[in-house]
Amino acid sequence: MAAPLGDLFTAMVTPFNPDGSVNFPSARRLAHHLVETGSDGIVVCGTTGEGPTVSDREKIDLLDALVEEVGASTCVVANTGTYDTHHSTALTRAAVEAGADAFLAVTPYYNKPPRAGIVSHFAAIAEAAEGRPVIIYNIPQRVVLNLEPDVLAELAEIPNVVAVKQATADLDQAKRILAETDLLLYAGNDDLLYPFLKLGGKGGICVASHMAGKQLRRMVDLAHRGDMDGAKAQDAALYDLYTALAVTTNPIPVKAALNLLGHEVGGLRLPLVEADAEQTATVAAALEAAGIRSAANV
Repeated sequence: MAAPLGDLFTAMVTPFNPDGSVNFPSARRLAHHLVETGSDGIVVCGTTGEGPTVSDREKIDLLDALVEEVGASTCVVANTGTYDTHHSTALTRAAVEAGADAFLAVTPYYNKPPRAGIVSHFAAIAEAAEGRPVIIYNIPQRVVLNLEPDVLAELAEIPNVVAVKQATADLDQAKRILAETDLLLYAGNDDLLYPFLKLGGKGGICVASHMAGKQLRRMVDLAHRGDMDGAKAQDAALYDLYTALAVTTNPIPVKAALNLLGHEVGGLRLPLVEADAEQTATVAAALEAAGIRSAANV
């Protein structure tokens, strides 16, 4: 099936109020900002959105709000993958009811299922998605298991499994995915966006696009027009920002950046903690280096 998916997605943070509850007005404003600065879609309650500490009820309520707010103009992707297939399928069905356009599902983590279990897990999620696109999320550094291209090729036989978010720097594996499957290839790390575009990838599911959406949009558009030199130059201009957003565990730095820029996304839920002074200074300097307004001139 043809996937109604764009090139540039933002893995959106979940804003919180001072009491730790979800800040729905801030989430609505942030979603508008992302659409206006070049994102074709948003991923709701992924790792960047602190999905592990957001309850299922909060996830569905947030989906409801964001589908209502920006669903007419952008693709709203629900993260519904967990290490429990029953839980994942139940959450997927609820997200279908909430109006999600597509789904992101990570490789089951911690319980390390064998290949047959992995395939059955994704097949169950795809069935619960009722024909809507499913994006596989391969991030071996977090889940231990690496989805090799031959496994992804088997998963690609499921009709509505249409793409992979690949968060590993193994370019040979990325080449094999493009050569051996018909899956759309999305960069799962910001610094992989340009290398994957150069190989023929579709785009990225990014974090830096919260602040540098216009720049990343330009990079993707230049690459798809064949101007790889221009895309490379745009990528190089964002190197310091990529580095700063990895100064500590995601999404701590991106929330610090957004708060510096006045987006009022609040703090984080434990076990994550807010950026310390040194980390915040690193983020602020990177925003300035990238030509993005910092706290000093908001």
